[in-house]
Parts: sequence; structure tokens; C-alpha cells
Amino acid sequence: MSAWLETELTRRLGCRHPVVQTAMGWVADANLVIGTTRAGGFGFLAAATLNTAQTRSEIEKIIAATGSRNFGLNFHMFQENAADCVDMAIDYGLKAVSYGRGPDSKTVQRFKDAGVLCIPTVGAVKHAVKAVQMGADMITIQGGEGGGHTGGVPSSILLPQVLDAVQVPVIAAGGYSTGRGLASALAAGAAGVAMGTRFLMSKESPTPLATLERYLKVNDPQQVRVTLAVDGMRHRMIENAFINRLEKASGLGRLLIAMRSAWSWKQQTGMSSAHMLSILFKVLKEEPEALSQTLMASNQPVLLQKSMQDGLPDEGILPSGQVAAAINELASCEQIIQEIVEQAEACLNALYQNNKQGQPEAEQSRRAV
Repeated sequence: MSAWLETELTRRLGCRHPVVQTAMGWVADANLVIGTTRAGGFGFLAAATLNTAQTRSEIEKIIAATGSRNFGLNFHMFQENAADCVDMAIDYGLKAVSYGRGPDSKTVQRFKDAGVLCIPTVGAVKHAVKAVQMGADMITIQGGEGGGHTGGVPSSILLPQVLDAVQVPVIAAGGYSTGRGLASALAAGAAGVAMGTRFLMSKESPTPLATLERYLKVNDPQQVRVTLAVDGMRHRMIENAFINRLEKASGLGRLLIAMRSAWSWKQQTGMSSAHMLSILFKVLKEEPEALSQTLMASNQPVLLQKSMQDGLPDEGILPSGQVAAAINELASCEQIIQEIVEQAEACLNALYQNNKQGQPEAEQSRRAV
């Protein structure tokens, strides 16, 4: 490993390269994490779309194939089996967990006591500061270029702001797929980069070919746009006929779609009616204005499943970073990471050599003055 690429991320996560494969529902399965791990990166298993038995099976599959527990588990605290995910991450001795809306301080302390690193993903400076106050060991910042739920601040602005605001290692996400991107992030002070879309468009990705072909057809970043129609929050995805129809639907129409999605998701996951009602009552009590948004949020897993598992890209949603427009082939995880590492090393070596060559000239100019 090049000295340029040995960072706090590689030291703390135990991977060879400062490249993280993010958790993506229906995509970041055991095979993708195995591919990432073997290639020297750090992978997160997406448990938000899995029940407890499935999550346990995927974790054991990764451990058996890699002989390592240097990978992470991603989950959401509003999952019915969130407590099981917490227990599994600790019981299996996984290296890290990632999440959006995070666990409480008591749960974070459980992770810390077990040596499991907490690496939340945020899209704003204030959320990064809050996450560190709650005990985050590292922070992943996702700029507005990133896929799925995303903020409105570009990575080039958000990264330096967060680096100035927190004292923990920061991982840059949103718009990264090349070694040049990794080199720029490291030069800015990041500990590494995290990528979702680049790994989704890999040979190890379980995404059906019909859906992957839609990603490969994107050649203009403007085709990967933000919509509020899925759940009322900023959601970046590839434009398709379904999103156009959803955006044109009335508020009542969207709500009915969301209710159908919620019922479908309840049946698939075995979620109890009591748990579903408890979530709604909690929202009514704490954030009554967010009730509609909470109902609409049930759209995502069902619509995601249609494209990412069923292979029906026109009947579901296609979360994607704008960087999809710069990717024109499906490569293996090994090829992806190796090319990124080699290009980053070349960029950083060239920068060092240029600076080194310029030093004598600068010194001569200084003396002349």
C-alpha cells in the first residue's frame, strides 16, 4: 500500500485502501461486500431491507468467504428489527455500523464498549456536529451529487465545512468514482471516499441486467435529478416514466400510493400492525407535520424492490448519483478499486514532484527579493 493512501480510515477499519462501499437497499448484499473486502476496500451490508434471519445469514456468508469481520452493517432505527441489528453487529464483532437517523446515546455506548465503530452519514454541517456529540467515531458526508436521499450542498463545499467543524475522521461521498476524486478528497483532508453508484454498477452487484442497462444509458448528469415525489424529501435518481407520473399525481394520489406501499412492505417483512401503528403514533406525538412524509417514506423500499430486485426499471425508482453519467462499463470490485488506487497514487505523486521541483525556484526568488 502506498504511503499516500494509508489514512486514519485504513488504520481504524483495517482495510488496505481508503475506499468505502456504501449500503444500498437490495444492492449491498453479501456478494458485493465480499467483492469489496477482497479488493481491499471496506463494505457495508444493507440490512434495512432484510429481516433478522436474512441479515444473520448474509453476515455469516461474508465471514465465511473472507475470513474477516472487517466490514460494516447498515440499518435504520425505525426498523422493527433494529434491536436485532444492534445485537448482531456486537455479537459478530463487526468493525462498524452506519446509519442515517442514529441510535440513542445508550446504544452508541454499547457499540463503543464492544469496539464497533459508529459511522453515520450526514448531508449538513449541523448534522455532523450533532452526530459527533452523540458519539460518532467517524463521519461520512454526502454531497448533493450523491444518489438516493441527499442534501443540497455539493461535496466540494460540504467537505471542507465539516472538516473545520469536527475533530473525527471524515469520509467524502457524493460524486466519487475515480482516482482523481480520491486524490482530491485526500488532499482536502478527508480520510477516504465512499461510493454507492460506482459499486452498484459493478459485476458483483445483484442488480438485474435490465436495470443496470438503464444506468449505463445515462450520459448526461442532468438526467440524474432530484425529486420530492417519493417521500417528500430530496431524492436523487435517474428520471423515468414512473417518477414523471408520480410527480404529476395529486397529493391524495401520492398518499394512496404510499398507503398501498406501506401495506405491501408490512406483508413482505412480517412487520406487526402494532409496530406500524407505534411509528405513526410516535410521529404524531413528536412531529405531527411529518406524518404525511412518514407515510410516503413507505414508498421507497417497495419501489426500490421493483427496479433493484424484480428488474422492472420503469415500474420503480432508480436512485443514483450524478456520477452515473461518467460510468460506461460494469467492472469488478477488484478492477474498480485497483484503477482508483493507481490513479490516485499517480495524481498525488505528480503533485509532490511538481511541488518539489518548484521549491528551488521559489527559494531563488525569495533570495533575490
